[in-house]
Amino acid sequence: MGPPSSLSRYSRRVSAVAARGEGEDQTTPRSRKGVQTRARLLEAAKQVFEERGFLDARISDIAERAGLSHGAFYHYFDSKEQVFRELAKTLDDRLSEPMGSVIFAPGSTASPRDRIFLAVHRHLERYREEARIMGVIEEVARYDEHVFAVRAAGNARHRQEIADSIRWMQRRRLADRTLDAEIAAAALGSMVERFAEMWLAQKQLDANLDDAANTLATLFVNALGLRP
Repeated sequence: MGPPSSLSRYSRRVSAVAARGEGEDQTTPRSRKGVQTRARLLEAAKQVFEERGFLDARISDIAERAGLSHGAFYHYFDSKEQVFRELAKTLDDRLSEPMGSVIFAPGSTASPRDRIFLAVHRHLERYREEARIMGVIEEVARYDEHVFAVRAAGNARHRQEIADSIRWMQRRRLADRTLDAEIAAAALGSMVERFAEMWLAQKQLDANLDDAANTLATLFVNALGLRP
């Protein structure tokens, strides 16, 4: 059996989120069947948004792709905007997960450089798997205030985590103590995010995943003046 598809992994993530009650509101299902149906709608919406973009996608397209009636959609979502925003939030969480599992993994004995390389590699790998929908999300975030706010809040949280980590290394003389940690975190985080969009969503560059991750990690390490 081959590796599971990106869509299957996404579906499992959506089902887990719904089962835990994250983001619960009046449309959050409580039965197993309801959770599965909602996840099916999210899968269908992801496909439709990838194919048609946000503006041209219709609720009837999403319901038809999910094999449900138009009215069934409104049992789980209030609007096209709501389902898109949930997709954007779920995907942002998936792409940022290596921050906690690799960079800030408790008990890890890996060097800062190795942690950065692995985290960047996983982030780019996941972005590549989701490049089509991420391209749509990046576009919508430029004019949808809610999507922009959700992504901005996530980015701010991650910047703060990186800045705190830089300060920790500076106190231990592992990183350049002349750097402003907040500015460094913003600049380096933006470098990774903008590169991923330019390379994988906009197809402006032809690169190898390992080479890209290694180069970004090296820039990260050199910029911070990290010592072993």
